[in-house]
Amino acid sequence: MKKQLLLLGLSLFIACQSQRVETDSEETPPAPVPTDFIEELWYKNSLIYSVDVEVFKDTDGNGFGDFKGLTQQLDYLKNLGVDAIWLAPFQPTPNRDDGYDVADFYGIDRNLGTEADFDEFMRQAGRRNIRVMMDLVTNHTSDQHPWFQQAIRNPASPYRSWYVWSKELPAKHDRGMVFPGVQKTVWTFNPQAGAYYYHRFYDFQPDLNMQNPAVQREMRKIVRYWLNKGIAGFRLDAVPFLIEVANPDFDPDKPKHQFDMIAQLHQFIQWHKSDAIVLGEANVDPKEQEPYFGKDGQGMQTMFNFFANQHLFYALATGEVEGLAKALEDTKDIPPTAQWAQFLRNHDEIDLGRLSETERNKVYERFGPDTTMQLYDRGIRRRLAPMLGDRHLIDLAYSLLFSLPGTPVIRYGEEIGMGDDLLLNERESVRTPMQWTNAPNGGFSTAAKTVRPVIHQGAFGYDRVNVAAQLADSASLLNRVRSLARLRKSCPEIGWGEWQLLTTGSPNVLAIRYDWQGRSLLMLHNFSRDAQQFRLNAGTKAGQKLVSLLEKAETRVESDGKHAIQLGGYEYNWYQLSH
Repeated sequence: MKKQLLLLGLSLFIACQSQRVETDSEETPPAPVPTDFIEELWYKNSLIYSVDVEVFKDTDGNGFGDFKGLTQQLDYLKNLGVDAIWLAPFQPTPNRDDGYDVADFYGIDRNLGTEADFDEFMRQAGRRNIRVMMDLVTNHTSDQHPWFQQAIRNPASPYRSWYVWSKELPAKHDRGMVFPGVQKTVWTFNPQAGAYYYHRFYDFQPDLNMQNPAVQREMRKIVRYWLNKGIAGFRLDAVPFLIEVANPDFDPDKPKHQFDMIAQLHQFIQWHKSDAIVLGEANVDPKEQEPYFGKDGQGMQTMFNFFANQHLFYALATGEVEGLAKALEDTKDIPPTAQWAQFLRNHDEIDLGRLSETERNKVYERFGPDTTMQLYDRGIRRRLAPMLGDRHLIDLAYSLLFSLPGTPVIRYGEEIGMGDDLLLNERESVRTPMQWTNAPNGGFSTAAKTVRPVIHQGAFGYDRVNVAAQLADSASLLNRVRSLARLRKSCPEIGWGEWQLLTTGSPNVLAIRYDWQGRSLLMLHNFSRDAQQFRLNAGTKAGQKLVSLLEKAETRVESDGKHAIQLGGYEYNWYQLSH
């Protein structure tokens, strides 16, 4: 398998060389690689864009974004460099948890359009070679879902066993809440059912009993339905909770897991569509990551690297890279077909729960000093731009995102540096409507009232921060992100090659080297606001030099085999090692 990956990566690399700095190397191209193999591993060199349809673009004036609006903006996403769109839940919902309280796994929420609108969106995305992924939220349902309604009305209903029940209040009912400080329990009494039901999340989201074979069959049916609609992958929601073995006597802090479910899901999806993938939301310790990826890559193909993300924010807050470097090393050992998904911000809070209390407090002090900015005793509910503040630091963060080993994922609006609304509840602060222009409601909607308020005041109001203005400004964040996305596409070594961290002698500089089929890249990032000078052993030989892919500059190896490097405050550079 490794040999196949190397051959495939080399094929992609050669195809991209017209965009790269030329070298004196004259390698012979390998034999053609089967197209189907390329398709199955498309995520190795792709950019994924996270979209919540209801806050992206409204075309019918009801205040909700819709699939017609998303379809209208596909060219914008294509020009941004997006290869795959990840859709937040769009099925019918009471919308008490931003759509994650699903009431029908087979439909389209009426506020977002019709099934025909969805089908047309899928066709138009396909025409642009943009894949579409979707959230698979089968850990729980809405309490308004017909399954739960039948379960509470009739103890003899087959749907009763689709959920987890207890006649008495379990002893550890106040343990294991996903939203501490907001949730008080994971067991809630339903008078109509005469029993307590289990819910890891809010009390209006009862957990499905995934130990029930009928529930597992239904999950596969849901997957098959959307694959037949053209879906190219699933972001699997809350994986550790999905596969836990829940009952009235279990310990929510130390649950047992059914890891075989992941392998079975992988096999089922691959059998129906060989290039469809699973992107897992599993915030687990590196020591626990192996069964999620599975042996020989038979688990989830991709998984968000929450562990590295937490240490990344510590590095951004303090300028110290040691913890980030260790986190990258700790998460390095994954199957060759697998890939980490790297991100800066997502639709939730920045989870800092795996940092020490001292480390977490340092991040709070820099990025979330007010308690209104903090959430669930573990995280920060702010968007990236208002947190980091300094444009140079923001640029550094994006350069790092695109140069880390893995697949970059961008949340809508982050590419223009949208702000947050701390007056909104919990995570809604980072889920405000997209800002397209300086027209009313930022061009998102003509409605008098939108599903969520558009940011209209201050430095991040839509009159100052919007797509139209940034497209016209060559120095804008949007254009910087677009250029980095193009550069990342021309560097498949990042997705395919072997990587190692290099010692710089500076506590503030992260150096990553990629090697693949005789080609090498070097990524340098200075997390300090002060300039850093150091001499780097990049593994080069006499006569070799480092050629910048960002500017017309190069450094030659010195007599001792090292390079003299200087990086300004928050400066970064991407180098190609050439002969």
